[in-house]
Amino acid sequence: MKSTEKFGTAPLGKLLREQAFPASVGILVMSVYAIIDTIFVGRYVGAAGIGAITVVLPITFLISSIGMAIGVGGASVLSRSLGGKNNERALTTFGNQVLMTVSLAVVFVFVGAFFMDEVIALFGGRGDIKAPAETYFKIVLVGVPFLAWAMMSNNVIRSEGFPRVAMYAMIIPAVANLILDPIFIIVFDWGMEGAAWATTLSYMASAVFTLLHFLRGKSHLKFNKKYFVPNFGIMREISALGAVTLARQGVISILATVLNNSLFYYGGEQGLSIYGIVNRVLMFANFPVLGITQGFVPIVGYNFGAKLKGRVNKIVRLSIGWASAFSIMIFIVLMVFASEIASLFTTNTTLIDGTTPVIRTVFLATPLLAVSLIISAYFQAIGRAFPALFLALTKQGIFLIPLVLMLPLYFGIDGIWMSFPIADIGAALVSFIYYKFTKTVYPDGKLIDNPDVIEEEE
Repeated sequence: MKSTEKFGTAPLGKLLREQAFPASVGILVMSVYAIIDTIFVGRYVGAAGIGAITVVLPITFLISSIGMAIGVGGASVLSRSLGGKNNERALTTFGNQVLMTVSLAVVFVFVGAFFMDEVIALFGGRGDIKAPAETYFKIVLVGVPFLAWAMMSNNVIRSEGFPRVAMYAMIIPAVANLILDPIFIIVFDWGMEGAAWATTLSYMASAVFTLLHFLRGKSHLKFNKKYFVPNFGIMREISALGAVTLARQGVISILATVLNNSLFYYGGEQGLSIYGIVNRVLMFANFPVLGITQGFVPIVGYNFGAKLKGRVNKIVRLSIGWASAFSIMIFIVLMVFASEIASLFTTNTTLIDGTTPVIRTVFLATPLLAVSLIISAYFQAIGRAFPALFLALTKQGIFLIPLVLMLPLYFGIDGIWMSFPIADIGAALVSFIYYKFTKTVYPDGKLIDNPDVIEEEE
């Protein structure tokens, strides 16, 4: 498959640019869409609408993250198979990814619909927020299987060496939502229902686009019934590596439950609305690091499978350096323009005044994000499920959730906001130490110390 062979031969800086730039653009567009979507809801539905989206999105993304988990886990298997010139295994992997995504997404959607009231209450949907949250959830749930498919496909497409196609798959739903939001919310005056239908139809648009890539595009991974037969060995490997992503999203959803309930307890509806704004800014602030991380994964997987040890370690260092530099620039913007950013979402001066200092607190450790994300992705890309899982859960599971529960007892709602930078610092330290002192086993059976390998193997 010629589209992936360059991963083992091209200059790493050029490769990272080619892979990371489209991924970053796609994430940026989705972040901007999420921000504008929240602006529409905040200005035309109200603060309770922002709170409702804050409650519902973690639920829908938890269900759809099944597709993301299968995509990321399968992409690791695919990249290593392609690096090792095992095309048959790559095709079998894709067939099993399709089977797993479609079946599991549908099952979990039915579960979500059946227990809708209990789930919304669990995630903090109470008071004035409950009714709009239920309205939003009922409609968005229809689009969740399509989102799951799009998330799975996006990772597969990137592992094939088509980063621009993966970028378009992320841009299309964002653009569709931006077009439909004003039509449904303002022109048709559908309120929360309009916001929900705009989101649902955008998920469907992304799913159709990725499906066409496999049916009519340049993809080497065509649909063939020969490969749609369960291979339990491959499914176990996909599941083990995908469990990292699923567990991360699961912990994020648990965090959302803890956060939403704590925020409601200590700050009422306004506390939830503040976090709704901060959460959208989080997506924007993280886009360079997430883009570089996504671009870095197939490069690492291919070179690891091809036993090019020097290139693997060099791309890790290069990716952390680039991501940290971008994070510092984003950090400066957030610190300087926190008030202006808050005022984009609402005209409510009380909400703006409450959100401004929170933005500055939550993002204090933003420059350290690159270390924890990229090192966790490194272990996932080379097929090391346990360290990838451990490091992926470090920020939310080991640090953030306990801090969110403990610090408000002493500092009130400010303790919740303080938890974020402390967790970022802790996760970065743990990830760096783990990587520095861990040996990697390559396909040839050799052990190497990660930081010590500097030779370039072409």
